[in-house]
Amino acid sequence: MPVGVLSIGCHTPDTVIDNQQISAWTGMPESWVTERTGVLQRRYATPGTTTSDLAVPAAGEALDALGPEVRGRLGALIVATSTPDVPQPSTAAILQHKLGLSTLPAFDINAVCSGFLYGLAVAEGLLSAGRHGEHVLLVGADMFSTIMDRSDRRTVSLFGDGAGAVVLGKVPEGYGLQSLNLVTDGEFHHYVGVEAGGTRTPLDAEARAAGKQYFRMDGRAVRDYALAVMDKLTAQTLDDTGLALEDIDRFVFHQANTRLLETFVSDAGIDPARVAYTAPRLGNTVAASVPLTLHATHRERPLRRGDRVLLASVGGGMTAGAALLVWY
Repeated sequence: MPVGVLSIGCHTPDTVIDNQQISAWTGMPESWVTERTGVLQRRYATPGTTTSDLAVPAAGEALDALGPEVRGRLGALIVATSTPDVPQPSTAAILQHKLGLSTLPAFDINAVCSGFLYGLAVAEGLLSAGRHGEHVLLVGADMFSTIMDRSDRRTVSLFGDGAGAVVLGKVPEGYGLQSLNLVTDGEFHHYVGVEAGGTRTPLDAEARAAGKQYFRMDGRAVRDYALAVMDKLTAQTLDDTGLALEDIDRFVFHQANTRLLETFVSDAGIDPARVAYTAPRLGNTVAASVPLTLHATHRERPLRRGDRVLLASVGGGMTAGAALLVWY
């Protein structure tokens, strides 16, 4: 039996960072931020918050939607994040404790913005193997506010904090995941990243003085890669399933930024009415982006059984993924 989404949860912090604040940090006019990115607001967690703190309410909503018995049937907990609570142990282990879950496999995945789709692939494999319970809790959560150089207009204008979660399980034939394609082009790993804090560059006083603790991005290179790889993976996923663009009921893309998505949608010939957007009010929430957007579009206009949903993302590494999900 295929694997499908049984429930969804999400959480975003209360603090709104608008373009007036971005303008004050960067010295760029509000109009520049709006025109270049299409992001109007993003959410920041309050100091002292951890990534697992953001994940708790999102995971709780997804679990509660299925009733208390689902906690006992969980086979695994996967957290997709590139801003973990601590270098070790995994944020998933910490989240498992905070949720009060019993003993089960709990681990992190770091594919940056593509982490949720990579997590989908792992969850599908675990459930198909049938060795780890009936359900998998998959969470995408990130706090990029903690690694922003607030004077860097190229990054601080884009990113926000958030968490999204799904519970996955077996669904009848014809529903659930019908195709899932992942790629990594490691030769381009230098397009985005945080230089210091690993074994290559220790996060010492010298590194901090040089700002190497902050996230950096080659925006133009990322844009070109994203447009090319999303086109390729979307086509491959449609080909796998024998579908055309007009057969897709809803498109849920990683919310890199509004303008990039608008360009891709236009170039691909996708009906804009079928595309879900959260970037204007939440910005780029990294691994949380796809589940947050899936939650938002389902809340705004509920998905119906049999609806075809195409998910796609691009992230650091460079990583990318696309999946076709038939809603159950």
